[in-house]
Amino acid sequence: MTWHYAPMQATSFQPGTPGGPSPAEPPEQRVFDPLARLRGAADDRAAAGLRRRLVPRAPGARVVDLASNDYLGLSGEPRLAAAAAAAARTWGTGSTGSRLVTGTTVLHAQLEEELADFAGARAGLVFSSGYLANMAAVTALAAALAGPGDGVLVVSDERNHASLIDACRLARGRGVRLLVTPHRDLAAMHRALASRQERAALLVSDAVFSVSGARTDVAGLHAVARRHGAMLVLDEAHSFGVIGDGGRGAAHEAALADAPDLVRTVTLSKALSGQGGAVLGAPEVIETLVDTGRGMIFDTGLAPTSAGAALAALRILRGDPWLPALARRNTARLAAMAADLGLAATAPDAAVTSVILGDPEAALAAQRTCADRGVRVGCFRPPSVPAGEACLRLTGRATLTEHEFQVSRRALAVAAEHCDHCRNTAQAGRNT
Repeated sequence: MTWHYAPMQATSFQPGTPGGPSPAEPPEQRVFDPLARLRGAADDRAAAGLRRRLVPRAPGARVVDLASNDYLGLSGEPRLAAAAAAAARTWGTGSTGSRLVTGTTVLHAQLEEELADFAGARAGLVFSSGYLANMAAVTALAAALAGPGDGVLVVSDERNHASLIDACRLARGRGVRLLVTPHRDLAAMHRALASRQERAALLVSDAVFSVSGARTDVAGLHAVARRHGAMLVLDEAHSFGVIGDGGRGAAHEAALADAPDLVRTVTLSKALSGQGGAVLGAPEVIETLVDTGRGMIFDTGLAPTSAGAALAALRILRGDPWLPALARRNTARLAAMAADLGLAATAPDAAVTSVILGDPEAALAAQRTCADRGVRVGCFRPPSVPAGEACLRLTGRATLTEHEFQVSRRALAVAAEHCDHCRNTAQAGRNT
């Protein structure tokens, strides 16, 4: 049978007739148009400089990449491609089901074991994304710690990654209360935990914040959590593979890798140049996620190709422990270069530095200026950053060459000149 769809025709109804409006209804009442509402909201975002668009990358593009999270420069590594291809030949292209059904292969178990061993953790559990790992860890642990009638307080840094923010929001209810504290304010976290009525608590923070590149005080956070009997959930997405002995992460550097009250989440998509995420922690934590973590139970498992590539990257990192230091050094050089050009660059603690421009349109213009000169940079605008803090985000991967540094400097110099011109024009307008 073939179905034919015709556009809906407008029909005029008389008051009081079957199917028509009743006499009591306003004659000009109109049906709500949801798409019109969406178009209006999009127009508002455009006026504020906050529209976004997808820009497909072409293979082999000759650009200097300062935008990606490929911190160690492994995304084009032939050994990763070979490992992914071998996994596809052995296991197929997909995991074929959730982790508890058919989505766990011996490759997944091997990756979990080697990740935990490398990071100094007691156990690990792999997810299909780092975002999902955060969602599962926070929600499942909050629900489990709440207990019957006890309640749990979740304390979260205001600048945490969106995946942590969403996880905390999703965890609210059923005895779970959320409190957001000022950025990297240990005293505020201490006060929140000290004054709580709930018996249990979670303290949630990034190890390295994704836009500024600033590192939190991991040892201080853990001390606050332990003092108040709280569990610390630490997102190491931007520190794993970059900070610590051979890239083992911020918790390992702070000698807290196997602390029983510390839960770490990591991503496989940044320093390891793959796809997926993992939770590292005590066996009791992993068992809780397997039993109750909705992001583990109901999600299709990580594809074997991604598991194979991540495992190969981890082994390369073991063999080349100098790569993380190169990424940090190159990022520090990018930050110094931007500062020399008069740009407000953040001091990097890992592989990320940001050039604060303030206005979203100015950030977009600077990004286009760099792109026109063969340099790809990130552009972050609200809500990814607070209002007034739109910026360019630069990442100094370990494999940047001297030629790429010189190309980047020339592009940033033109962007800086353009920003100066815009500021001078705006100032002249205010003075008239």
